[in-house]
Amino acid sequence: MLPPSFHRTLLCALLCTAGPLAASPKFWAADIDAFTQADAVHPPPRDAVLFIGSSSIVKWTTLAADFPGVPVINRGFGGSELADSVFYADRIAIPYHPRIVVLYAGDNDLIFGKTPETVLADFQAFAAKIHAGLPAAKLIFISIKPSPSRWKIHEQMVRANALIAAECAKDKRNVFLDVYTPMLDSKGQPRPELYVEDLLHMKPAGYAIWTPLLAPLLK
Repeated sequence: MLPPSFHRTLLCALLCTAGPLAASPKFWAADIDAFTQADAVHPPPRDAVLFIGSSSIVKWTTLAADFPGVPVINRGFGGSELADSVFYADRIAIPYHPRIVVLYAGDNDLIFGKTPETVLADFQAFAAKIHAGLPAAKLIFISIKPSPSRWKIHEQMVRANALIAAECAKDKRNVFLDVYTPMLDSKGQPRPELYVEDLLHMKPAGYAIWTPLLAPLLK
C-alpha cells in the first residue's frame, strides 16, 4: 500500500493545474486512518487548538513555535476540499474536544469548479457539525489566500470569502480571519515572494503574515 504522503504529493501536484478532478472523501481514508492510529498511541491533548483543512495547514509545521504556550493539533490533509473536513470531522475534530477549531480550505474547491455558494454551503455544514458536537468551541475560518497560480479565479475567491465572512457574523462562536488582503501588494496583486516555486504553497514569509493575525484569537 502506498503511504499517505504519496497520496498527498500526487494530488497536490495535480491541484497545481486547473482541472475538473475532484476527489471523493474516501481518497483521504489512508491519511485519516494514519491520524487515528497515531491518536491511539499518543492521544492529543483536550482543550487544544485544532488546525484542520488543506495543504496550507499541512505545511504549517511551525505551529507549536508560532503559538508558544498554546497546545495545538495539526490535522491538515493536503489537497482536500472543505467537504472533506466535513466528512471526517467526526474522526479528526470532535473526538479531540478542542476549545478552538481553525479551518483553512476552499481554494481547491474553487479551482475544481465549485461555486462560491457551494463553498459557503460546505462551510455551513462544517460549522453545524462542529457546533453540534462541540457547542462551546470557537470556529475560526482563515480566508482563502490569493495564490498567484490561481489568480484567474480571484473573483470567486473574493466572493467565497465575503459569503463566509457574512455567515460568521451571524454566530459569535464563528470568526472570519482575513489573510487575503494582507497578502496583496499596493496594486492589489498577490505577492509572489510569499510563495514557493509552485506559486501556490507558502514560504515561511506567508505564515509570518498569518501568525500575528491569528495569535490574539487563540487567547
